[in-house]
Amino acid sequence: MAGARNRLWAPVPLLSVALYRKYRPATFAEVVGQEHVTGPLTTALDAGRINHAYLFSGPRGCGKTSSARILARSLNCVQGPTSTPCGTCESCVALAPNGSGNVDVIELDAASHGGVDDTRELRDRAFYAPAQSRYRIFIIDEAHMVTTAGFNALLKIVEEPPEHLIFVFATTEPEKVLPTIRSRTHHYPFRLLAPKTMRTLVEGICAQENVSVDDPVYPLVIRAGAGSPRDTLSVLDQLLAGADEERVTYQRALSLLGVTDIALIDDAVDALAAGDGAAVFGAIEGVMDAGHDPRRFGTDLLERFRDLIVLQAVPDAVERGVVDAPQDVLERMREQAERIGPATLTRYAEVLHAGLGEMRGATAPRLLLEVVCARLLLPSATDAESAVLQRVERIEKRLDMSVPEADGASAAPRFVRKSQAAAAPAAETAASPAPAPQPPRPAPEPPAPIPGPAPEPPAPRPEPEPAPEPEPAPEPTPIPEPPAPEPAPEPEPEPAPVPEPEPAREPRQPGALDTTAVRNAWAEIRAKVRDRSRTTEVMLSGATVRAIDGNTLVLSHDSPPLAKRITESRNAEVIREALRDALGVNWEIRCDVGSAEAAAPAASRPAKAAPRVVTRPSRPTPDPEPVPEPEPEPPSPEDEEEQMLAEAGQSEAGPRRDPEEVALELLQNELGARKIDPN
Repeated sequence: MAGARNRLWAPVPLLSVALYRKYRPATFAEVVGQEHVTGPLTTALDAGRINHAYLFSGPRGCGKTSSARILARSLNCVQGPTSTPCGTCESCVALAPNGSGNVDVIELDAASHGGVDDTRELRDRAFYAPAQSRYRIFIIDEAHMVTTAGFNALLKIVEEPPEHLIFVFATTEPEKVLPTIRSRTHHYPFRLLAPKTMRTLVEGICAQENVSVDDPVYPLVIRAGAGSPRDTLSVLDQLLAGADEERVTYQRALSLLGVTDIALIDDAVDALAAGDGAAVFGAIEGVMDAGHDPRRFGTDLLERFRDLIVLQAVPDAVERGVVDAPQDVLERMREQAERIGPATLTRYAEVLHAGLGEMRGATAPRLLLEVVCARLLLPSATDAESAVLQRVERIEKRLDMSVPEADGASAAPRFVRKSQAAAAPAAETAASPAPAPQPPRPAPEPPAPIPGPAPEPPAPRPEPEPAPEPEPAPEPTPIPEPPAPEPAPEPEPEPAPVPEPEPAREPRQPGALDTTAVRNAWAEIRAKVRDRSRTTEVMLSGATVRAIDGNTLVLSHDSPPLAKRITESRNAEVIREALRDALGVNWEIRCDVGSAEAAAPAASRPAKAAPRVVTRPSRPTPDPEPVPEPEPEPPSPEDEEEQMLAEAGQSEAGPRRDPEEVALELLQNELGARKIDPN
């Protein structure tokens, strides 16, 4: 019996105090990260403004109960009420973090004492005066667990308590506290600690414990604690307990916390950035071989995507403490953020977040993880990204429309009468690289090899831009169009003069828009104008794109009244908005009288011949149609509206006609051609 008694009473080694209890704050000054609560409470205590009921709310483990004990200690201190208790009196010693407790400070857990009978018993005990302290204080933890009947039983005493009674309610869900109770308390919301503040706290505790910790371990501990000081210190306590040679290594922390190795995360992100499916599934195989939970790997990968998104949006995220990682990991993360765009990272995060929801309770989590990674490798086609895809499509359209010079010449050929080719050789030369060249034309146009009956060069004139017309008449006033068309039987020499004007053209920047691009998108531009103003779109029915002069889009219209109306501020603003929406440019609008083909000859003629350029300047025979158009007196607004509606009706009366049919009609009307009957 003696031996058994000795074995029964053998000395037991003392248990180490948990870190969250060992370093529990004893005053409001020692509370970390809750200055928005401790500041007002300190001021109220020093001023003697004490309320009969307080409500402390916030996430678990952020200091609600500890602050309630500090408040009770400050109220019952011999030198109090004060925000700095002495720590030596009987009440302060009893209410210290490791003290034995005070008979006048009662803590109740409402999770197990939240019924109506418990609250009635509490109400009966509350009327007794304190035994040895200034105040009788009830700290009710998990107050949201009190039933409605229990709160109703407490309502009267909370509303009109005795002078010696103070209630402190602590809860994680303040919205569940009865509103009649909550409205009679001073509410102080607690919050989680920021990673930077938490790291300072953890490093200080490790220094006091004389334990060395690898730098990559701190982010793991802080992330595992999720901002809660109590949870973070519990994780750190576990790592310190298993530390070898008073040192916590990164590999030991990985194995104890079950966190995915950073190398596996880097491999997965690099494989996704490169679109390498084999590498992605190889990383998943490595995760499974290491014994990691697939859902935990998905969570850690989602955290990495979050860090990359923040690094792209906030360049100084590390200095602000928004992103916390070792220096070498930060360098790799910056490289990954540069390779992967923000839209792609956002989509990765959305798809992975949805996949983690599907993995909850799944019987085959690895299969679901592989399916999620397969979704990440595929291009997105969801409706949620329609706006992003539209912007990308617009950018691609602008890049595609920026074609080289040789490609621009292929879009230039259109129906041009032989009379126009002979009477306006300069127009052909300028139109071969682009259908409507810009107004500042290069000087080397005269030596262009244009076939004609009289190849002799024109006589020198003092004009800055001589007209290289092959007509024998030296004077430009009589307009030598009629004799030109007969001796020009050869086909249009459009391809021949293509390379000649190229050296004199200004180099086009990549992605810049030219006249061909605007003409190709003209239908879309008119549609956007129609959405904004139907009247302006009707005016544009007879307008064509002539050139791009710097930051100005030059249009041409056969009708002088409509050309004038188009350049008015309200109509020009509508066209500018349509251009900005369709092509992403901010251009001014100018509308000249005439057609796009008349750009070159109109520039080389004197000012008095300008009225003849209104509609068809290179026509071989005088046409009676353009005669009434260049009237000097401006027409009335009623005439302009009628003409505008008439032209719109002609252009949009019927369905779109076949180009070949339109060309045959032009030959019959303009050149007097007859259609040959095959029979």
